[in-house]
Amino acid sequence: MSTGRPRLCSGSVTGNGGRYAQGAGMNFGILVFDGVEELDFVGPWEILKIWSKIADGPENCFIVGESQTAISCARGLSVNPQISFEDCPKLDYLLVPGGQGTRKEVQNRVLLEFVESQARHCQAVLSVCTGAFILHAAGLLADKKATTHWASLGRLRDLGNVEVMEKRFVRDGNIWTSAGVSAGIDLMLAFIASRAGDEVAGQVQFNSEYYPASTNYGGFELHPDAPAYLKHS
Repeated sequence: MSTGRPRLCSGSVTGNGGRYAQGAGMNFGILVFDGVEELDFVGPWEILKIWSKIADGPENCFIVGESQTAISCARGLSVNPQISFEDCPKLDYLLVPGGQGTRKEVQNRVLLEFVESQARHCQAVLSVCTGAFILHAAGLLADKKATTHWASLGRLRDLGNVEVMEKRFVRDGNIWTSAGVSAGIDLMLAFIASRAGDEVAGQVQFNSEYYPASTNYGGFELHPDAPAYLKHS
């Protein structure tokens, strides 16, 4: 736990051709692409930034795109990546969100090569929702336990070499995957607890006031397609 002055995540570029300074701190990148689901990356980004501000989380946090051209998200939000693949430093952690755009990006060799090359030196690679399919296409999920959005669990099973778990999030070694959309927040809190301890994760949870209500609306936890973790809650 930091007892000093809160430190903000680095979000500005330096000189040196507009590249981000790597510095002595950790680098955490969150990938974005056309058709990315907004909460898949904004939820983890919020948690990441709070961690960095109040409890010495990764010093350098980047929203990374193939280029710095604005991308259009699944629900219409426009986002400008802070850094391109070309200018991205070596990352210690990489998070890959999901969304309809993943159906196209699993064929994007440039993006897959970026994920694969960064994964070689990452301490951990995380995915949210159907971001799991990008991890698989990059060769990171073979013979791993993993999860994804409830509507894509069958599609993940059909890949044949993934042990699909119907859980809110799953860790298998240095690979973390989560269920859909809002589950990325739970993933990030669990990841922080694994890296910095329960007290730090608790500080982040408290500062974000992330204490979901226990109410289930409309009885959809009984839907035949509901994942096992929801049926048993």
